[in-house]
Amino acid sequence: MDFVELETIEGLRWTWNSWPPFKPDASALVIPLSIMCTPLMQSSELPLLQYDPLICSRCGAVLNPYARVEYQSRIWVCPFCYQKNSFPRSYSGIGENNLPAELFPTYSTVEYQLGRKSSNPTSNLNLNPNPNWGNGTMSSSSLSSFRSSSSLVSSFSSSSLSGADSRVLGPAFVFVVDACSAAEELRALKNELLHVLAQLPENTMVGLVTFDSMVCVHDLCFAECSRVVLFHGDRELSSDQIQQFLGITRTKQQQLGKTPTAEKQTFLVPVSECEFSITTAIEEIHSSVQVLPGHRPLRSTGAAISAAIGLLEGCLVNKGSRIMVFTSGPATVGPGIIVNSDLSNAIRTHRDLINGHAPYYRKSSGFYKKLSQRLSDASIVLDLFACSLDQVGASELKVPVETSGGFMMLGESFESDQFRKCLRHIFNRDEEGNLMMYFDSTIEIVTTKDVKLCGALGPCVSLRKKNSLVSENEIGEGGTYMWKLGTLTNKTCIAFFFQVGDEQKVQPGSAFFIQFITRYLHGNMGMRKRVTTVARRWVGKHSPEIAAGFDQEAAASVMARLAIHRAETCYARDVIRWLDNELIRFASKFGDYIQEDPSSFRLSANFSLYPQFMYHLRRSQFIDIFNSSPDETAFFRLMLNREGVVGSVIMIQPTLFQYSFDGPPVPVLLDVRSISPDVILLFDSYFYVVIHCGSKIAQWRKLGYDRDPNNENLRKLLEAPELDAEQVVAERIPVPKLIKCDQHSSQARFLLAKLNPSVTQHSTHTDGMDFIFTDDFSLQVFIEHLQTLAVQG
Repeated sequence: MDFVELETIEGLRWTWNSWPPFKPDASALVIPLSIMCTPLMQSSELPLLQYDPLICSRCGAVLNPYARVEYQSRIWVCPFCYQKNSFPRSYSGIGENNLPAELFPTYSTVEYQLGRKSSNPTSNLNLNPNPNWGNGTMSSSSLSSFRSSSSLVSSFSSSSLSGADSRVLGPAFVFVVDACSAAEELRALKNELLHVLAQLPENTMVGLVTFDSMVCVHDLCFAECSRVVLFHGDRELSSDQIQQFLGITRTKQQQLGKTPTAEKQTFLVPVSECEFSITTAIEEIHSSVQVLPGHRPLRSTGAAISAAIGLLEGCLVNKGSRIMVFTSGPATVGPGIIVNSDLSNAIRTHRDLINGHAPYYRKSSGFYKKLSQRLSDASIVLDLFACSLDQVGASELKVPVETSGGFMMLGESFESDQFRKCLRHIFNRDEEGNLMMYFDSTIEIVTTKDVKLCGALGPCVSLRKKNSLVSENEIGEGGTYMWKLGTLTNKTCIAFFFQVGDEQKVQPGSAFFIQFITRYLHGNMGMRKRVTTVARRWVGKHSPEIAAGFDQEAAASVMARLAIHRAETCYARDVIRWLDNELIRFASKFGDYIQEDPSSFRLSANFSLYPQFMYHLRRSQFIDIFNSSPDETAFFRLMLNREGVVGSVIMIQPTLFQYSFDGPPVPVLLDVRSISPDVILLFDSYFYVVIHCGSKIAQWRKLGYDRDPNNENLRKLLEAPELDAEQVVAERIPVPKLIKCDQHSSQARFLLAKLNPSVTQHSTHTDGMDFIFTDDFSLQVFIEHLQTLAVQG
């Protein structure tokens, strides 16, 4: 079974693609029944329907290809709850050879453009040359022509929408800028912000907040001079207090949660109305670094973020908006303080957190957790761009950034390409000129009655909406069938967890269904609903389909998320012990062996890579926090918790390619034995990419042999990994750090730290062979211990 190919169709990766029908058998699988879901995965096959979906009157499921249709009586039977539902008049032409797109068997995923109701589901598509499709239906013979006609559909809808764009307010962005940054850093940051402003659609709302020891909210419509409202940085103000100081009064409609009326205020306005004033305000930001000797600059980061949230809460209700924080150091005053200004007090480390020697950590984390609830209620996204050689407080800020779906970048300088590429990527636009941002999203799951929902892990928040499908066993964000996401991208991935119901009335061989309903605000500010409906089979506990349907990569990704979820409240050694115990149970369950005989232990090909993934996971920076700061650990875990299966596996077990004179690049073992003097290695751990030259190759390069026309092969050998590395760096966001090093150089440590230490200082090795100074055990020793423990009675 090709799980990657299946993912391109469904946007899903299942740990188990066949489920046992009874709860004890499902628990015995060790790896939980879970699905890695990428709700908005890009697909060229996705139809965009210009009408609202048909919804089951009992369970809320959307009409899908698994529904049973009675054409004569124009009734469809919901596959989830078996409720009979009538088709509306607009489906009068439905028949076996004339199906609506949502019933076509090849469309497990369809997308609806909401709010375009009419007597006919697609009456606005009367230019379509296919009359059947114009009636909301499609014959099998017309499937091949659908893609060409759908291009007409999209062009027609985009033209009608673009006409509305100038009248509809776009998303809102509040730029929160740290004025304590050094002059050179601030200059680079201002240039990038001005570049972003120049690219924004005219209907985009913008606001500007700057901060040092004070917080300045800029008035963007005061023409006579620069006007700001000042807040003292060491005070924690409520949302109402902030709005009162800004002179923003919320209407009764807003207080009731209804659509707000456009009230005149001057702090958050469309780009078209304030382009000159906000450009001037950004240009006039000057570095306010005036610090006493031996002290840090006074930064009120928490108060600035709180002021920006209060501004957005007062101006917008449930509208797509982002707060983008640009900082170059830790907060030293006010709510959310990380460390005081005295340099004799070091910023907290992991050891300080463990020993309770971080005096501000608990209170500041609590402050930001309260902000995260406000962000979720108002559908606001919080982004953090931190460019500093020291920590800035990303660990405390992780919860609001993650739960809102925001972007986090930890870099060294605002002058770097890494920062420039990350910021510009966020503001990419599609072919129609809309920002490629999707806001205010909810994901609802409908299942058959024998499948229960346990929870989710990822950049989402539980809405605590319960029904009979919600399990009492909560995992992560649980206790609900619906989750909220502040924003989504085409790559955002969430892990959902399930369990088998208690009733045990299921027959092996029968099908069960799961439907994912993702509602979101598109870049053109129109609401859309994407519906994915999938089916799998119940099988007996000894069925070979269980083993055949095991996805090792998805299982490793899910276990990694569960591990970092535990790591938030447990010590690393306890998390590693839990991973080891689960792996021993897994090997004992699925291994072939003679009891008490480790040499007889075998794992089939469907399971053989999983122990290897767990070995690298327990050694990874997600679990082993040695040599990482709390900020770095927060960043690594935040990225793992939203990345898809392919990216997660690279984070857990990096890839290693070998380039030599013998032929094209080949993948090699992630082992110290792969290092050789006459080869080049390309190492990709997701967060950094290493080009490692063997000692002979490095010496030839230093002597300039690659510049000799007679040594064309050497020149091509040196160029090949460079080109491949540049492609990896260009395609990935956040941009990974590119490291070029030679064998035995100091930078080679980035590679050596991730390699399997099969040769150490305790091993027998020949002169010139690379080995790793470590007391850690190798993969071989790990597997031997696993075999010994798995075969015990």
